[in-house]
Amino acid sequence: MTATAASTSLASGEPPINFAAHQLRAGNLAGARDDFEQMLAMLLAAIHPGARAISANPGDWGIDILLGELSGLVVIWQSKYFWPIVTRSHQGQIRESFDSAVAAAARHGYRLAQWVLCVPASMDAPTAQWWDNWRARRQRETGVQIELWHENVLRNLLVKPDCAHVRRHFYDPYAAPSGPVAPPRVPLHDLDPEHASALEGALFVRQLRAAGHTEVGAAKREYFNADLLAREILDKRVPAELDALDEADGLVHGIWEGQFNSFVVRWPRDAALPGLHASVMREIRSTGGFPLALNAVHRCGLMHRVVEQRRAGWVRHWRELL
Repeated sequence: MTATAASTSLASGEPPINFAAHQLRAGNLAGARDDFEQMLAMLLAAIHPGARAISANPGDWGIDILLGELSGLVVIWQSKYFWPIVTRSHQGQIRESFDSAVAAAARHGYRLAQWVLCVPASMDAPTAQWWDNWRARRQRETGVQIELWHENVLRNLLVKPDCAHVRRHFYDPYAAPSGPVAPPRVPLHDLDPEHASALEGALFVRQLRAAGHTEVGAAKREYFNADLLAREILDKRVPAELDALDEADGLVHGIWEGQFNSFVVRWPRDAALPGLHASVMREIRSTGGFPLALNAVHRCGLMHRVVEQRRAGWVRHWRELL
């Protein structure tokens, strides 16, 4: 059974909730943070009708979403779009947000009963251990109840009947109007320094380094965009999109294979195969009729994804660099 057939046979119920959708909707991480916060405000309004968002003007008193009265007892939800994993690098922001909320309550004369951190991902093991210790200590010190709404908690809330409109608005696939329309253009997303640094150890980057490439920033952005798109398609499991992704994958892999075989003959004594990467990417960019209406960045990123999956490389001995 092919991957597409298997995924089709397994698909059931409603489409899965993929929090990467906020990046696709907004076009960059900064916009994704705002979009995720808007989703939380709608979600909490559905669960707690009295919940309300607080705008930053210029500061937000450490409050994203509030339940209660600022003249008495309040519960605060703090939105943090940490993606794709909550790691040690995020601990400072968590501490700062909580301390800001506690300080603002003391300064402005209301009582903070509960503080809830909302994130669209899960913590890695060291960060989860840090969170458990930090949460217990800060609860004892402040008397504030601290909770974590991670990706599984949010999904469980979003599937509730009272929250169906929030799920539909932010996560269900969009049905384009019928009739002859131009295929939608897939948006590009910025790659922030943290993600760029994390990709330095990726296999596709190591393959480029082995081929003598000094600058790999554009390649990282290409891979990031293509991988984000591919993961969303795989999560949604729409058969037509899965087929198109398979077709695009096979197309770029076939271009690489033909070019690689040619360069091995052209450079029998040079393991670096000079010009292979440039030649492959040039052909990928110029190939017409590409599936999914992908732009050049996504096309090249799919090629990096093939390399990352250990099915291709940029030097003669690419299999030895796995």
